[in-house]
Amino acid sequence: MMKRSPLKPALALMLAAGLLSACSLAPTYQRPAAPVAAEFPAVPPAGGAPAQPAPAADAKTAVDTGWREYFADARLQQLIAAALDNNRDLRVAVLRMEEARAAYDIQWADRLPNLNVGLSETRGKSPASVSSNGQVSRNQRYDANLAIPAFELDFFGRVKSLSDAALASYLATDEARQSAQIGIVAEVAKAYFTERAFAEQYALAQRTYEARKRTLDLTQQRVEVGASSRLDLRSNETLMETARASALALARQRAQAANALTLLVGQGVNADGAMASDAQIDAMSALPAGLPSDLLARRPDIRAAEQRLQAANANIGAARAAFFPRVSLTAAIGSASPSFSGLFDGGTGSWSFVPQLTLPIFDAGRNKANLKLSEVRKNIAVADYEKTIQIAFREVADALAARTYLGEQVAAQRAIQEAQSERLRLLQLRFENGVASSLDVLDAQRELFSAEQSLVQARLLRATSAIDLYRALGGGLK
Repeated sequence: MMKRSPLKPALALMLAAGLLSACSLAPTYQRPAAPVAAEFPAVPPAGGAPAQPAPAADAKTAVDTGWREYFADARLQQLIAAALDNNRDLRVAVLRMEEARAAYDIQWADRLPNLNVGLSETRGKSPASVSSNGQVSRNQRYDANLAIPAFELDFFGRVKSLSDAALASYLATDEARQSAQIGIVAEVAKAYFTERAFAEQYALAQRTYEARKRTLDLTQQRVEVGASSRLDLRSNETLMETARASALALARQRAQAANALTLLVGQGVNADGAMASDAQIDAMSALPAGLPSDLLARRPDIRAAEQRLQAANANIGAARAAFFPRVSLTAAIGSASPSFSGLFDGGTGSWSFVPQLTLPIFDAGRNKANLKLSEVRKNIAVADYEKTIQIAFREVADALAARTYLGEQVAAQRAIQEAQSERLRLLQLRFENGVASSLDVLDAQRELFSAEQSLVQARLLRATSAIDLYRALGGGLK
């Protein structure tokens, strides 16, 4: 008759525990309702201007538009690719994800029994004074065993709940990494366009300074022959120095913008190229907004907040399970012999089976407080999730408003610049014919320079608002 293995009951018990561990005391998860309106607020056109054209019906959404497709500038694409490889903030986000994955692997391992192999030797000597036969006794023993140490039978889902919480935390950090990547793409693009705008303004200020210097030299010659007054000379000198001061300020701002871009990219950069054209900005702005509910699937920061909420929900299950008995099992099977050579001879088999049940009787309210703590943390996670949705809703709404009004603002600013340019041309003609004064010409030059600088700033604002819309709608991962 075949002898029944002593570990079979233990294995059967562990199998039953594995089946029962599918039960969990965690509350059934329900996604909170989005605390925002069903649609983004309508943005009426300002000043009676016609509304901006709506995106085409077949236009790609932001989440389906990769950053290489969205940003057509080849130099900008190189900078973004370098930033995704070198940026330290993004590298930390990746390492945080790997840290959370390792923590989840550790927690998940508790759901399976550990299996250890042991080999030991024990030697001892007892003096005659304590020996039962009055003689010195010596003993020697060798043991070899296969053991399952202290495996918790997860009848009430405590270990499973902790594993579920660790998995949700890992998924949250992965979503945070994706959110960081979108942020890096957007920030590099904004820093690049900012540096290019300062470069364009600097070149404009430098050209203006050189033109005014030539005008000052000509006025100096006219003063020397009595054709102009010293007032005209000082007025021209003021305009020239104003342009020089503007050029120096813009040079400083451009250098600082280049430093910010270098920090984002993670290596030295040599930015070149031009500011995005109006056609490129129009193409970037033509993104369908969709509905606020779409953000729940598009935005990784919202998905990360929901994963943190699910982790908090699972921790409630673990806290509830702590009120119930905890059953653990230690088992071993092996061989024991007084000599190493006879360790695996017949008749040397050994086994042990140690089930243990621990029932909490008095813990000074610790388990109750832990349950309260987990419930409060879930409520905090709910509030954080709802706030993340509200922030996302506002970011999209702001970007949509900027798309409408900044397009009109750029058009108006360009009209101002063109009008000032024509005004200067006409005043120069009148001055040459002796109808207008030199002060009128100087005033027109000053206002044209201001209009040109304001146009560059308005175009930069429109470009950065298009980037903000792309980011707010969840684009930038590909």
